[in-house]
Amino acid sequence: MCGRYVNVSKIKAIEKRFNAQMKQPELYRVNTNISVGELAPVITQDKPGDIQFLKFGFTPAWAKKEYYMFNARSEGDHNKENNPAYSGAKGIIQKPMFRQSIRSKRCLVLADAFIEGPQKEKLSKPFLVYMKDGKRPFAMAGIYDEWVNQQTGEITSSFAVITTTANDLLQRVGHHRSPVILEKGEETEWLNPHAPLGEVTSLLKPYPNKTLNAYPISTDIKNPRANSMKLLQPTGERIFTEYDYEIYSDIKLFGMGEGRARERRADEDDQLSIFD
Repeated sequence: MCGRYVNVSKIKAIEKRFNAQMKQPELYRVNTNISVGELAPVITQDKPGDIQFLKFGFTPAWAKKEYYMFNARSEGDHNKENNPAYSGAKGIIQKPMFRQSIRSKRCLVLADAFIEGPQKEKLSKPFLVYMKDGKRPFAMAGIYDEWVNQQTGEITSSFAVITTTANDLLQRVGHHRSPVILEKGEETEWLNPHAPLGEVTSLLKPYPNKTLNAYPISTDIKNPRANSMKLLQPTGERIFTEYDYEIYSDIKLFGMGEGRARERRADEDDQLSIFD
C-alpha cells in the first residue's frame, strides 16, 4: 500500500504545475518521508484553485473516532486476491467508509515520488518509485472528508490515496497494489463535481509501465521521523535500465534528477530554497 511518499518540489513549481495557489506556504516543507498523521498538500474538489494542507490518514465525517485510513481500495471488497488483470466493478462506490467521498469529496494528492516495498518485506526492502521522464510533481487520486471530535469540537480534514492493481513495475518490486496516478489531462475530470460516477471510476486504473521506474533505497525510511534527501539515494540498480545523456559527465544522475552537490545544498537549506 502507498503509506509513504515524497514532496521535494519548490512552491512556485507546484503552483505552476497545478495552476493553483498555496494558501498557507508556511506549512510547506521539503519532506522525503510523508507518513500517516502528517499535513500534506492537496487540491480538493470544492477549491480547485487552492493548494491546502490536510492530514494524511482518512476519517469519514460519521466516525466516532479517528481512523487514519491512508489507502482506499478502488475495487472495494472485490478482487481480494489482488489479481493484476482485474477489470471488474469498482466497489469503492459501495464501501460505507468511502462511498460519499468518492462521489463528492475527491482530491489531488501532490507528490514527486512514492515509496513501496515487497508485500512481505514491506519497508524492510524499500524502493523509490518515480517518473523517469522527470515530470514531477504529479497527482495521485485521493478522497477527503471533515471529521468533528465530539469531545473537543476540533475539526480535522483528512485524506486517503486511492489504490488499484499493481502494474508490471510494482509487481517486479514485489508489491500487490499501486496508487492511482492521474494523467495531467485527467486531473480536471477527477475534480469535476458534475462528472458522472462511471467516468470517475474509469480513471481508477494502473499507471502505464513505460513512464515509471524504481530503485532500492535505505531502510532508514522505515522511521517515520527520518527526513533527509539522503533517504532518496539509490542503494542498488533501477528496475528498468535507463540511459542518461548528460553534457557534464561528472554529474551523477539519480532517478529523481538530484546530483550530489545539489543534494548537499538541499539538505543545508531546504526551508529557504522551497520559497525561491
